[in-house]
Amino acid sequence: MEAKIQPGHKGERLDRLLATLWPEFSRSRIQGLVGEGRVQVDGQPVRASYRVVGGEQVSLDLPPVQPSAIDPEAIPLDIFFEDEHLLVVNKPVGMCVHPAGPLRSGTLVNALLAHCGDLSCINGVHRPGIVHRLDKDTSGLLMVAKNDLTHRGLAKQLEERTVLRRYLAVVWGKLSEQEGRIEGAIGRHPRERKRMAVVEEGGRLAGTRYEVIAERDFISLLSVRLETGRTHQIRVHMAHLGHPVFADAVYGGGAQKLKGIAPQFRADARMLLVAAGAQMLHAESLGFVHPGTGKMLRFSADPPAEMGRVIEWVHR
Repeated sequence: MEAKIQPGHKGERLDRLLATLWPEFSRSRIQGLVGEGRVQVDGQPVRASYRVVGGEQVSLDLPPVQPSAIDPEAIPLDIFFEDEHLLVVNKPVGMCVHPAGPLRSGTLVNALLAHCGDLSCINGVHRPGIVHRLDKDTSGLLMVAKNDLTHRGLAKQLEERTVLRRYLAVVWGKLSEQEGRIEGAIGRHPRERKRMAVVEEGGRLAGTRYEVIAERDFISLLSVRLETGRTHQIRVHMAHLGHPVFADAVYGGGAQKLKGIAPQFRADARMLLVAAGAQMLHAESLGFVHPGTGKMLRFSADPPAEMGRVIEWVHR
């Protein structure tokens, strides 16, 4: 790739200018390529901080694309939207978003590679196209990028908190307030490293808003909106509030809660836990601006049947 620097750009940093001239690359990606000696100005390698004078010829030697080690698999997908830039898919309960550790098959990424082949590579060969994630046992809507330019556009909206993400959550107990906001930095649990927790030091700021839709006896149905997107955020924040997500054993919402409710409710609670099977959390609504067309897109997906039956019980 080559470009001629126009005189009007005199004095600008090379990395910032190239990220503008070649928007398919982020500034950090440009800096990495400069550091590898793959960017030259008038045939000579330069630093990312080089100030252009105008009139220079810039060349970029891209490294070969690293092949994915993930095998495509013909797994059915529930696609809500698709064009040449992106997809919106409804992920089922029990499906991991991308391979990790010994898990190499059956993931959303395996299915996406079989469906469309080309995906963005910003998040690496193990997470192609993945802009944001859902836990294995959380169902609902996800954005998937087919190219790096679209990926950066979607990621920027997530960073600026302009993406609408609403969840349905069934939680234990009745909340003292019908709506509210939970704020607490989230980081690794100090003792149980596979879990996250609200921490005083070393975590990342997280904000979650909730509204009670319905409640009955020992559980409540909430509409939850994410302000940030930390790992296990809703599950951690609700547990921190004392109302863990129903059937979420990792964060205290499983059968361990039965002893903490009134005896007359335990039979119903035990029956609903068996019916639920997995944590009652569903990414119901998703809204964002399409990076390619500038059009606002909004989607809504019904919860899976198991969660639907629990919700029906709450409404009775």
